[in-house]
Amino acid sequence: DGNRVLLEVQMNSYHTTRLVYDRKREVLWAALCDHYFSRFIRPDHHVLELGAGYAHFINNVRCAVRTAVDLWPLMPNYTAPGVVAKVGSVTDLSFLAEASVDLAFASNLFEHLAKDDFAETLAQLRRKLKPEGTLIILQPNYRRAYKEYFDDYTHVSVFSDVSLCDFLAANGFQVLESSAGFLPLSVKSRFPVSRLLIRLYLASPWKPAAKQMLVRARIDPGTAVAP
Repeated sequence: DGNRVLLEVQMNSYHTTRLVYDRKREVLWAALCDHYFSRFIRPDHHVLELGAGYAHFINNVRCAVRTAVDLWPLMPNYTAPGVVAKVGSVTDLSFLAEASVDLAFASNLFEHLAKDDFAETLAQLRRKLKPEGTLIILQPNYRRAYKEYFDDYTHVSVFSDVSLCDFLAANGFQVLESSAGFLPLSVKSRFPVSRLLIRLYLASPWKPAAKQMLVRARIDPGTAVAP
């Protein structure tokens, strides 16, 4: 299929230009999982990462079932043993059992999707998340990162911490937590990346250069799932 081949070429080009593998990200995600995300994950949980890329998040999660989804054909090469790697679109989660996911996570994903695709992904998640399951989104906050937002040529949708929360609410999710500034935009800076500094940054009420937002949400209990 010509379109599939073209998509694979584009995905591989993106990962060899804009999103080159950087070991500093592994240090970052190991610290984030240990010092922040672990509080939301139990040993018996099923965690799903959407747009997993190099699988930094899902590889550092400790739980019963770990699933990673990404269009990038080389994503499975980076997943740790025990991680179920699915190459495909986040708009099609039909391979997952209904109400089987405890936590879904997406980092720097939805700014790359058209809003219709984002809405379809949320519709899929409303079927795949358990009733008490949650969705955590980490991505650039346009209000804080407007100067750099379109330096990434694959960004197609614009969200601020306000509009992202409203979009989630409009698509059947209830926001539990919203942080307008959670992390710096990128590891591409002159500042060192160390587990200790990351731990101190997370614990500090003052977060310089925090241009990425974090939103945690659950299925709105007042919204019925379409059959």
